[in-house]
Amino acid sequence: MNKDVGLWIRVSTEDQAQSDSPEHHEKRARMYAEIKNWNVVEVYYLLGVSGKSVMDHPETKRMLADIQSKKITGLVFSKLARLSRNLKELTEFSQIFGTNQADLISLDEAIDTSTPAGRMFYNIMGSLSQWEREEIASRVAKSIPIRAKLGKSLGGEAPFGYKWEHKKLELDEHEAPVRKLLHELFAEHKRKRTVAELLNKKGYRTRNGSKFSDTTVDRLLRDPAAKGLRRVNYTKSSGLNKKWELKPKENWVYQEVPRIISDELWETCNAILDAMSNSRTKVRRKSVHLFSSVLECECGGSMYMRLKSPKYVCQKCKNKISPEDLEEIYHSELKNLLFSEIELEKHIQAEQLQIVDKKKLIETLLAEIQKLHTKIKGVFDLYHDGQIQKSAFGSIHNPLYEELKQKEQTLTETQSYIDGLNIQSLSNGQVLHDARDLYNHWSSFSNEEKKSIIEAITENIIVSDRDITINLSYIPTLTSDESYTKTPSSSILLPILVQICNERMPLRVS
Repeated sequence: MNKDVGLWIRVSTEDQAQSDSPEHHEKRARMYAEIKNWNVVEVYYLLGVSGKSVMDHPETKRMLADIQSKKITGLVFSKLARLSRNLKELTEFSQIFGTNQADLISLDEAIDTSTPAGRMFYNIMGSLSQWEREEIASRVAKSIPIRAKLGKSLGGEAPFGYKWEHKKLELDEHEAPVRKLLHELFAEHKRKRTVAELLNKKGYRTRNGSKFSDTTVDRLLRDPAAKGLRRVNYTKSSGLNKKWELKPKENWVYQEVPRIISDELWETCNAILDAMSNSRTKVRRKSVHLFSSVLECECGGSMYMRLKSPKYVCQKCKNKISPEDLEEIYHSELKNLLFSEIELEKHIQAEQLQIVDKKKLIETLLAEIQKLHTKIKGVFDLYHDGQIQKSAFGSIHNPLYEELKQKEQTLTETQSYIDGLNIQSLSNGQVLHDARDLYNHWSSFSNEEKKSIIEAITENIIVSDRDITINLSYIPTLTSDESYTKTPSSSILLPILVQICNERMPLRVS
Protein backbone atom coordinates (compact mmCIF):
# COMPACT_ATOMS: atom_id res chain seq x y z
CA MET A 1 0.00 0.00 0.00
CA ASN A 2 1.33 3.43 -0.95
CA LYS A 3 1.73 5.42 2.30
CA ASP A 4 3.52 8.66 3.27
CA VAL A 5 5.51 8.13 6.44
CA GLY A 6 8.09 9.85 8.60
CA LEU A 7 11.16 8.38 10.26
CA TRP A 8 11.80 9.01 13.97
CA ILE A 9 15.50 9.02 14.89
CA ARG A 10 16.16 9.52 18.62
CA VAL A 11 19.50 8.34 19.94
CA SER A 12 20.88 9.35 23.35
CA THR A 13 24.50 10.37 23.84
CA GLU A 14 25.21 7.15 25.73
CA ASP A 15 23.75 5.04 22.92
CA GLN A 16 25.88 6.87 20.37
CA ALA A 17 28.97 6.09 22.43
CA GLN A 18 28.03 2.43 22.18
CA SER A 19 27.93 2.66 18.37
CA ASP A 20 24.12 2.68 18.27
CA SER A 21 24.37 5.46 15.72
CA PRO A 22 21.52 7.53 14.26
CA GLU A 23 22.70 6.54 10.77
CA HIS A 24 22.06 2.88 11.65
CA HIS A 25 18.49 3.61 12.82
CA GLU A 26 17.71 5.72 9.77
CA LYS A 27 19.06 3.18 7.31
CA ARG A 28 17.08 0.40 8.97
CA ALA A 29 13.82 2.40 8.89
CA ARG A 30 14.33 3.42 5.26
CA MET A 31 14.87 -0.17 4.20
CA TYR A 32 11.65 -1.23 5.97
CA ALA A 33 9.70 1.57 4.28
CA GLU A 34 11.11 0.54 0.92
CA ILE A 35 10.02 -3.06 1.46
CA LYS A 36 6.49 -1.87 2.36
CA ASN A 37 6.48 0.45 -0.68
CA TRP A 38 5.99 3.50 1.58
CA ASN A 39 7.15 7.02 0.75
CA VAL A 40 9.53 8.58 3.29
CA VAL A 41 8.63 12.27 3.20
CA GLU A 42 10.11 13.50 6.51
CA VAL A 43 12.85 12.54 8.97
CA TYR A 44 12.73 13.79 12.59
CA TYR A 45 16.12 13.91 14.33
CA LEU A 46 16.41 14.04 18.14
CA LEU A 47 20.12 13.45 18.72
CA GLY A 48 21.42 13.33 22.28
CA VAL A 49 17.90 13.76 23.69
CA SER A 50 16.79 11.76 26.74
CA GLY A 51 13.70 9.59 26.38
CA LYS A 52 12.43 10.81 29.74
CA SER A 53 10.42 13.56 28.05
CA VAL A 54 10.28 14.42 24.35
CA MET A 55 6.82 15.97 23.94
CA ASP A 56 8.07 19.58 24.12
CA HIS A 57 10.99 19.05 21.72
CA PRO A 58 10.76 21.13 18.50
CA GLU A 59 11.09 18.03 16.32
CA THR A 60 8.21 16.37 18.19
CA LYS A 61 6.01 19.40 17.63
CA ARG A 62 6.94 19.40 13.94
CA MET A 63 6.09 15.70 13.65
CA LEU A 64 2.71 16.11 15.36
CA ALA A 65 1.88 19.05 13.11
CA ASP A 66 2.64 16.87 10.07
CA ILE A 67 0.35 14.13 11.46
CA GLN A 68 -2.50 16.59 11.96
CA SER A 69 -2.08 18.09 8.49
CA LYS A 70 -1.97 14.58 6.94
CA LYS A 71 1.46 15.22 5.51
CA ILE A 72 2.40 11.83 6.97
CA THR A 73 0.08 8.98 7.98
CA GLY A 74 2.60 6.88 9.85
CA LEU A 75 5.79 7.10 11.91
CA VAL A 76 8.51 4.43 11.71
CA PHE A 77 11.09 3.95 14.49
CA SER A 78 13.49 1.16 15.41
CA LYS A 79 12.01 0.35 18.83
CA LEU A 80 9.55 1.70 21.33
CA ALA A 81 12.21 3.02 23.70
CA ARG A 82 13.52 5.21 20.89
CA LEU A 83 10.16 6.98 20.65
CA SER A 84 9.91 7.74 24.39
CA ARG A 85 10.45 6.09 27.76
CA ASN A 86 7.59 7.96 29.37
CA LEU A 87 4.32 5.98 29.58
CA LYS A 88 2.21 9.13 29.73
CA GLU A 89 3.78 10.46 26.55
CA LEU A 90 3.57 7.10 24.79
CA THR A 91 -0.13 6.95 25.60
CA GLU A 92 -0.55 10.53 24.41
CA PHE A 93 1.23 9.69 21.15
CA SER A 94 -1.11 6.72 20.68
CA GLN A 95 -4.21 8.87 21.21
CA ILE A 96 -3.02 11.62 18.83
CA PHE A 97 -2.14 9.12 16.11
CA GLY A 98 -5.46 7.29 16.58
CA THR A 99 -7.47 10.53 16.38
CA ASN A 100 -5.72 11.43 13.13
CA GLN A 101 -5.95 7.89 11.71
CA ALA A 102 -2.17 7.55 11.60
CA ASP A 103 -0.04 4.58 12.56
CA LEU A 104 2.92 3.99 14.87
CA ILE A 105 5.32 1.36 13.56
CA SER A 106 8.01 -0.07 15.87
CA LEU A 107 10.40 -2.42 14.08
CA ASP A 108 11.88 -4.31 17.06
CA GLU A 109 8.55 -5.03 18.71
CA ALA A 110 6.71 -5.47 15.37
CA ILE A 111 4.03 -3.04 16.61
CA ASP A 112 1.51 -1.58 14.18
CA THR A 113 -1.18 0.43 15.96
CA SER A 114 -3.57 0.09 13.05
CA THR A 115 -4.59 -3.25 14.62
CA PRO A 116 -6.17 -3.88 18.08
CA ALA A 117 -3.39 -6.29 18.98
CA GLY A 118 -0.81 -3.72 18.03
CA ARG A 119 -2.42 -1.06 20.22
CA MET A 120 -2.54 -3.41 23.21
CA PHE A 121 1.08 -4.47 22.77
CA TYR A 122 2.09 -0.82 22.37
CA ASN A 123 0.66 0.02 25.81
CA ILE A 124 2.30 -3.02 27.42
CA MET A 125 5.72 -2.16 25.99
CA GLY A 126 5.28 1.48 27.03
CA SER A 127 4.70 0.39 30.64
CA LEU A 128 7.83 -1.74 30.56
CA SER A 129 9.90 1.13 29.14
CA GLN A 130 8.82 3.46 31.94
CA TRP A 131 9.42 0.76 34.53
CA GLU A 132 12.95 0.27 33.17
CA ARG A 133 13.66 4.02 33.34
CA GLU A 134 12.35 4.30 36.90
CA GLU A 135 14.38 1.27 37.98
CA ILE A 136 17.56 2.83 36.59
CA ALA A 137 16.77 6.15 38.29
CA SER A 138 16.12 4.36 41.59
CA ARG A 139 19.42 2.46 41.44
CA VAL A 140 21.32 5.64 40.65
CA ALA A 141 19.61 7.50 43.53
CA LYS A 142 20.47 4.74 46.01
CA SER A 143 24.11 4.66 44.94
CA ILE A 144 24.69 8.40 45.42
CA PRO A 145 24.77 8.52 49.27
CA ILE A 146 26.92 5.38 49.37
CA ARG A 147 29.44 6.86 46.94
CA ALA A 148 29.37 10.14 48.87
CA LYS A 149 30.11 8.45 52.22
CA LEU A 150 32.98 6.54 50.61
CA GLY A 151 34.43 9.85 49.48
CA LYS A 152 34.05 9.07 45.78
CA SER A 153 33.37 11.78 43.25
CA LEU A 154 29.74 12.46 42.36
CA GLY A 155 30.69 14.72 39.50
CA GLY A 156 29.13 18.12 39.09
CA GLU A 157 30.77 21.52 38.88
CA ALA A 158 33.45 22.33 41.41
CA PRO A 159 32.48 25.02 43.96
CA PHE A 160 33.88 28.49 43.40
CA GLY A 161 37.44 28.48 44.71
CA TYR A 162 38.07 24.84 43.76
CA LYS A 163 38.83 22.72 40.70
CA TRP A 164 38.76 19.04 39.89
CA GLU A 165 42.19 17.36 39.80
CA HIS A 166 42.31 13.58 39.33
CA LYS A 167 38.69 13.30 40.53
CA LYS A 168 39.50 15.24 43.71
CA LEU A 169 38.71 18.80 44.67
CA GLU A 170 41.80 20.98 44.94
CA LEU A 171 42.15 24.71 45.57
CA ASP A 172 41.98 26.89 42.48
CA GLU A 173 44.90 29.28 42.69
CA HIS A 174 42.90 32.08 41.01
CA GLU A 175 39.51 31.70 42.67
CA ALA A 176 40.43 30.64 46.22
CA PRO A 177 41.94 34.04 47.19
CA VAL A 178 38.81 35.79 45.89
CA ARG A 179 36.56 33.57 47.98
CA LYS A 180 38.66 34.24 51.07
CA LEU A 181 38.52 37.98 50.40
CA LEU A 182 34.73 37.74 50.04
CA HIS A 183 34.38 36.39 53.59
CA GLU A 184 36.82 38.93 55.01
CA LEU A 185 34.99 41.85 53.39
CA PHE A 186 31.64 40.63 54.68
CA ALA A 187 32.96 40.23 58.22
CA GLU A 188 34.16 43.84 58.00
CA HIS A 189 31.24 45.56 56.22
CA LYS A 190 28.33 43.24 57.12
CA ARG A 191 26.53 44.04 53.86
CA LYS A 192 26.19 41.60 50.96
CA ARG A 193 25.64 44.26 48.33
CA THR A 194 28.64 46.25 49.57
CA VAL A 195 30.83 43.15 49.29
CA ALA A 196 29.58 42.50 45.74
CA GLU A 197 30.30 46.10 44.71
CA LEU A 198 33.79 46.03 46.23
CA LEU A 199 34.67 42.78 44.47
CA ASN A 200 33.37 44.08 41.15
CA LYS A 201 35.30 47.35 41.51
CA LYS A 202 38.47 45.34 42.08
CA GLY A 203 37.88 43.60 38.75
CA TYR A 204 36.88 40.20 40.14
CA ARG A 205 34.20 38.19 38.36
CA THR A 206 32.34 34.96 38.92
CA ARG A 207 33.42 31.85 37.04
CA ASN A 208 31.18 32.61 34.07
CA GLY A 209 32.49 36.17 33.81
CA SER A 210 29.48 37.85 35.46
CA LYS A 211 29.68 40.47 38.18
CA PHE A 212 29.16 39.45 41.76
CA SER A 213 25.67 40.09 43.14
CA ASP A 214 24.32 40.04 46.69
CA THR A 215 22.64 36.69 45.85
CA THR A 216 25.96 35.18 44.78
CA VAL A 217 27.66 36.54 47.89
CA ASP A 218 24.95 35.04 50.11
CA ARG A 219 25.27 31.61 48.46
CA LEU A 220 29.06 31.53 48.81
CA LEU A 221 28.91 32.69 52.42
CA ARG A 222 26.46 29.91 53.30
CA ASP A 223 28.40 27.18 51.50
CA PRO A 224 30.52 25.28 54.09
CA ALA A 225 33.01 24.15 51.45
CA ALA A 226 35.09 27.24 52.24
CA LYS A 227 35.78 25.89 55.73
CA GLY A 228 36.71 22.46 54.36
CA LEU A 229 33.34 20.64 54.29
CA ARG A 230 31.73 20.05 50.94
CA ARG A 231 28.00 19.29 51.21
CA VAL A 232 26.70 16.61 48.81
CA ASN A 233 23.50 14.60 48.38
CA TYR A 234 21.45 17.48 49.77
CA THR A 235 19.26 18.34 46.76
CA LYS A 236 16.98 16.45 44.40
CA SER A 237 15.22 17.31 41.16
CA SER A 238 11.52 18.08 41.52
CA GLY A 239 10.82 17.42 37.85
CA LEU A 240 11.52 18.70 34.40
CA ASN A 241 12.29 22.45 34.26
CA LYS A 242 11.49 22.80 37.98
CA LYS A 243 13.61 24.03 40.86
CA TRP A 244 15.77 21.65 42.85
CA GLU A 245 14.52 20.81 46.33
CA LEU A 246 16.46 20.25 49.55
CA LYS A 247 16.55 16.71 50.89
CA PRO A 248 16.05 16.02 54.62
CA LYS A 249 19.19 17.00 56.57
CA GLU A 250 19.74 13.43 57.74
CA ASN A 251 20.48 12.51 54.11
CA TRP A 252 23.16 15.16 53.68
CA VAL A 253 26.75 13.98 53.40
CA TYR A 254 29.84 16.08 54.06
CA GLN A 255 33.20 15.43 52.41
CA GLU A 256 36.47 16.94 53.58
CA VAL A 257 38.13 19.27 51.10
CA PRO A 258 41.02 21.74 51.43
CA ARG A 259 39.85 24.71 53.49
CA ILE A 260 40.01 28.32 52.30
CA ILE A 261 39.05 30.09 55.54
CA SER A 262 39.04 29.31 59.25
CA ASP A 263 36.03 27.97 61.13
CA GLU A 264 35.94 31.20 63.14
CA LEU A 265 35.62 33.39 60.05
CA TRP A 266 32.91 31.16 58.57
CA GLU A 267 30.93 31.19 61.83
CA THR A 268 31.28 34.98 62.12
CA CYS A 269 29.89 35.54 58.63
CA ASN A 270 27.00 33.12 59.07
CA ALA A 271 26.10 34.61 62.46
CA ILE A 272 25.74 37.99 60.72
CA LEU A 273 23.58 36.41 58.01
CA ASP A 274 21.37 34.74 60.62
CA ALA A 275 20.91 38.03 62.44
CA MET A 276 19.98 39.77 59.19
CA SER A 277 17.48 37.02 58.37
CA ASN A 278 15.88 37.23 61.82
CA SER A 279 15.54 41.00 61.61
CA ARG A 280 13.76 40.74 58.26
CA THR A 281 11.15 38.40 59.68
CA LYS A 282 9.98 40.98 62.23
CA VAL A 283 6.92 42.93 61.13
CA ARG A 284 7.58 46.62 61.38
CA ARG A 285 4.82 49.15 61.55
CA LYS A 286 5.14 51.61 58.68
CA SER A 287 4.13 55.20 59.18
CA VAL A 288 1.45 56.18 56.68
CA HIS A 289 0.94 59.69 58.01
CA LEU A 290 2.30 62.24 55.55
CA PHE A 291 3.74 64.86 57.89
CA SER A 292 4.90 62.90 60.95
CA SER A 293 8.61 63.40 60.25
CA VAL A 294 8.48 67.17 59.61
CA LEU A 295 5.63 68.44 61.78
CA GLU A 296 6.57 70.47 64.87
CA CYS A 297 4.61 72.42 67.46
CA GLU A 298 5.35 76.04 68.29
CA CYS A 299 6.23 74.93 71.82
CA GLY A 300 9.10 72.77 70.44
CA GLY A 301 7.40 69.41 70.72
CA SER A 302 6.84 66.98 67.87
CA MET A 303 3.34 66.29 66.60
CA TYR A 304 2.11 62.75 65.80
CA MET A 305 -1.10 60.93 65.03
CA ARG A 306 -1.78 58.27 67.63
CA LEU A 307 -3.70 55.10 66.86
CA LYS A 308 -7.09 56.40 68.00
CA SER A 309 -6.54 60.06 67.22
CA PRO A 310 -7.92 61.64 63.99
CA LYS A 311 -5.52 64.59 64.28
CA TYR A 312 -1.81 65.40 64.71
CA VAL A 313 -1.31 66.13 68.42
CA CYS A 314 1.54 67.74 70.34
CA GLN A 315 2.28 65.63 73.41
CA LYS A 316 3.49 68.65 75.39
CA CYS A 317 0.78 71.27 74.96
CA LYS A 318 -1.91 69.16 73.26
CA ASN A 319 -2.01 71.50 70.25
CA LYS A 320 -3.93 69.80 67.39
CA ILE A 321 -4.40 70.05 63.62
CA SER A 322 -6.45 68.03 61.16
CA PRO A 323 -4.43 66.05 58.54
CA GLU A 324 -6.93 67.09 55.83
CA ASP A 325 -6.49 70.79 56.66
CA LEU A 326 -2.70 70.45 56.79
CA GLU A 327 -2.50 68.69 53.40
CA GLU A 328 -4.75 71.35 51.82
CA ILE A 329 -2.49 74.14 53.13
CA TYR A 330 0.64 72.28 52.02
CA HIS A 331 -0.91 71.65 48.60
CA SER A 332 -1.47 75.38 48.15
CA GLU A 333 2.17 76.08 48.98
CA LEU A 334 3.24 73.88 46.05
CA LYS A 335 1.98 76.48 43.59
CA ASN A 336 5.33 78.23 44.00
CA LEU A 337 7.37 75.06 43.43
CA LEU A 338 8.41 74.67 39.77
CA PHE A 339 11.22 72.94 37.89
CA SER A 340 13.13 74.41 35.01
CA GLU A 341 13.44 72.64 31.65
CA ILE A 342 17.22 72.67 32.12
CA GLU A 343 17.01 70.57 35.29
CA LEU A 344 14.68 68.09 33.63
CA GLU A 345 16.88 67.72 30.56
CA LYS A 346 19.95 67.08 32.70
CA HIS A 347 18.33 64.08 34.32
CA ILE A 348 17.03 62.69 31.04
CA GLN A 349 20.40 63.25 29.31
CA ALA A 350 22.17 61.37 32.11
CA GLU A 351 20.03 58.30 31.34
CA GLN A 352 20.74 58.65 27.62
CA LEU A 353 24.48 58.71 28.33
CA GLN A 354 24.14 55.34 30.07
CA ILE A 355 22.52 53.94 26.93
CA VAL A 356 25.32 55.32 24.73
CA ASP A 357 27.96 53.76 26.99
CA LYS A 358 26.21 50.38 26.89
CA LYS A 359 25.97 50.51 23.10
CA LYS A 360 29.72 51.12 22.89
CA LEU A 361 30.23 48.10 25.13
CA ILE A 362 28.09 46.00 22.77
CA GLU A 363 30.24 47.05 19.80
CA THR A 364 33.34 45.95 21.71
CA LEU A 365 31.73 42.64 22.70
CA LEU A 366 30.65 41.91 19.13
CA ALA A 367 34.19 42.48 17.88
CA GLU A 368 35.64 40.22 20.60
CA ILE A 369 33.07 37.51 19.89
CA GLN A 370 33.94 37.58 16.19
CA LYS A 371 37.65 37.19 17.03
CA LEU A 372 36.87 34.21 19.28
CA HIS A 373 34.83 32.55 16.52
CA THR A 374 37.79 32.99 14.18
CA LYS A 375 40.19 31.50 16.73
CA ILE A 376 37.92 28.52 17.43
CA LYS A 377 37.55 27.84 13.70
CA GLY A 378 41.33 27.97 13.37
CA VAL A 379 41.72 25.40 16.14
CA PHE A 380 39.25 23.05 14.39
CA ASP A 381 41.09 23.50 11.09
CA LEU A 382 44.41 22.62 12.72
CA TYR A 383 42.82 19.59 14.37
CA HIS A 384 41.36 18.30 11.10
CA ASP A 385 44.71 18.87 9.39
CA GLY A 386 46.38 16.73 12.02
CA GLN A 387 48.50 19.54 13.44
CA ILE A 388 46.85 19.26 16.88
CA GLN A 389 46.63 15.95 18.69
CA LYS A 390 43.29 14.79 20.09
CA SER A 391 44.68 14.81 23.64
CA ALA A 392 45.71 18.47 23.32
CA PHE A 393 42.61 19.66 21.49
CA GLY A 394 40.53 20.19 24.62
CA SER A 395 43.16 22.25 26.44
CA ILE A 396 43.26 24.67 23.49
CA HIS A 397 39.62 24.69 22.50
CA ASN A 398 37.87 24.69 25.90
CA PRO A 399 39.26 28.01 27.25
CA LEU A 400 38.33 29.74 24.00
CA TYR A 401 34.85 28.25 24.03
CA GLU A 402 34.35 29.16 27.70
CA GLU A 403 35.42 32.74 27.04
CA LEU A 404 33.07 32.86 24.04
CA LYS A 405 30.10 31.75 26.17
CA GLN A 406 30.96 34.39 28.80
CA LYS A 407 31.13 37.12 26.18
CA GLU A 408 27.85 36.03 24.58
CA GLN A 409 26.16 35.97 28.00
CA THR A 410 27.47 39.47 28.78
CA LEU A 411 26.25 40.63 25.35
CA THR A 412 22.74 39.31 26.01
CA GLU A 413 22.63 40.91 29.45
CA THR A 414 23.87 44.24 28.08
CA GLN A 415 21.32 44.24 25.28
CA SER A 416 18.56 43.48 27.79
CA TYR A 417 19.80 46.29 30.02
CA ILE A 418 19.67 48.76 27.11
CA ASP A 419 16.11 47.69 26.31
CA GLY A 420 15.15 48.27 29.93
CA LEU A 421 16.86 51.67 30.01
CA ASN A 422 15.10 52.79 26.83
CA ILE A 423 11.71 51.95 28.28
CA GLN A 424 12.55 53.39 31.71
CA SER A 425 13.98 56.58 30.24
CA LEU A 426 10.74 57.34 28.40
CA SER A 427 8.75 56.70 31.57
CA ASN A 428 11.08 58.80 33.73
CA GLY A 429 10.95 61.68 31.27
CA GLN A 430 7.16 61.67 31.22
CA VAL A 431 6.87 61.62 35.02
CA LEU A 432 9.40 64.41 35.45
CA HIS A 433 7.71 66.63 32.87
CA ASP A 434 4.33 65.93 34.42
CA ALA A 435 5.75 66.84 37.84
CA ARG A 436 6.94 70.31 36.78
CA ASP A 437 3.82 71.64 38.42
CA LEU A 438 3.40 69.55 41.54
CA TYR A 439 0.32 71.52 42.53
CA ASN A 440 -1.75 70.23 39.60
CA HIS A 441 -0.42 66.66 39.79
CA TRP A 442 -0.48 66.19 43.56
CA SER A 443 -3.63 64.06 43.53
CA SER A 444 -2.04 61.52 41.14
CA PHE A 445 0.55 60.45 43.75
CA SER A 446 -0.02 57.74 46.33
CA ASN A 447 0.36 58.45 50.06
CA GLU A 448 3.80 56.80 50.07
CA GLU A 449 4.89 58.97 47.10
CA LYS A 450 3.52 62.12 48.69
CA LYS A 451 5.39 61.30 51.91
CA SER A 452 8.67 60.86 49.99
CA ILE A 453 8.24 64.23 48.31
CA ILE A 454 7.31 65.98 51.57
CA GLU A 455 10.37 64.58 53.36
CA ALA A 456 12.63 65.51 50.43
CA ILE A 457 11.69 69.17 50.05
CA THR A 458 10.44 70.20 53.50
CA GLU A 459 12.69 71.40 56.29
CA ASN A 460 9.84 71.54 58.81
CA ILE A 461 6.26 72.64 59.38
CA ILE A 462 5.60 74.63 62.55
CA VAL A 463 2.05 74.75 63.92
CA SER A 464 0.80 77.38 66.36
CA ASP A 465 -2.68 78.17 67.58
CA ARG A 466 -2.78 81.13 65.16
CA ASP A 467 -1.00 80.06 61.93
CA ILE A 468 1.13 77.42 60.14
CA THR A 469 4.65 78.06 58.84
CA ILE A 470 5.92 75.77 56.03
CA ASN A 471 9.69 75.91 55.51
CA LEU A 472 10.61 74.25 52.19
CA SER A 473 14.16 73.22 51.31
CA TYR A 474 14.06 75.95 48.69
CA ILE A 475 11.65 78.56 47.41
CA PRO A 476 12.05 79.62 43.76
CA THR A 477 12.46 83.32 43.19
CA LEU A 478 11.17 85.10 40.08
CA THR A 479 13.78 87.46 38.58
CA SER A 480 13.28 90.42 36.22
CA ASP A 481 13.74 88.26 33.10
CA GLU A 482 10.82 86.03 34.17
CA SER A 483 13.13 83.01 34.86
CA TYR A 484 13.25 81.08 38.13
CA THR A 485 16.34 80.83 40.29
CA LYS A 486 16.79 78.31 43.07
CA THR A 487 19.05 77.57 45.97
CA PRO A 488 21.74 74.83 45.59
CA SER A 489 19.38 72.28 47.18
CA SER A 490 16.78 72.68 44.43
CA SER A 491 17.76 69.43 42.68
CA ILE A 492 16.93 67.26 45.68
CA LEU A 493 13.38 66.50 44.50
CA LEU A 494 14.23 65.21 41.02
CA PRO A 495 15.92 61.98 42.22
CA ILE A 496 12.89 61.34 44.44
CA LEU A 497 10.55 61.65 41.45
CA VAL A 498 12.78 59.35 39.38
CA GLN A 499 12.61 56.81 42.21
CA ILE A 500 8.80 57.12 42.27
CA CYS A 501 8.73 56.49 38.53
CA ASN A 502 10.97 53.42 38.88
CA GLU A 503 8.70 52.01 41.57
CA ARG A 504 5.70 52.46 39.30
CA MET A 505 7.49 50.75 36.39
CA PRO A 506 10.53 48.90 37.85
CA LEU A 507 13.52 48.12 35.64
CA ARG A 508 14.21 44.40 36.08
CA VAL A 509 17.41 43.28 34.38
CA SER A 510 20.23 40.85 35.25
